[in-house]
Amino acid sequence: MASEEHATIVKRVIDVDKELQSHVVKRTLTTEGNILVATFKTLTVRLARLTLNSFLENVDLVVRTLSEFAEDAVQYRSLPHDSSNHEK
Repeated sequence: MASEEHATIVKRVIDVDKELQSHVVKRTLTTEGNILVATFKTLTVRLARLTLNSFLENVDLVVRTLSEFAEDAVQYRSLPHDSSNHEK
């Protein structure tokens, strides 16, 4: 990932969605610096392939979203916020 923060964001986003077949697919996600580490345990090779494909599609979506909006998000967080001056 681009940074340790991005790896953590990807992990947190993907962790929200649990495996659909949790009785046959076990997934653990950790981060090591800017690296997302995913470990899968499945009953069959076919299920491993399907699970991994789905996981990689999700990671790709989150990474593309971060690359599109992360800089704006960082800039937004650095702006002073006055809660009494919000438009509705």
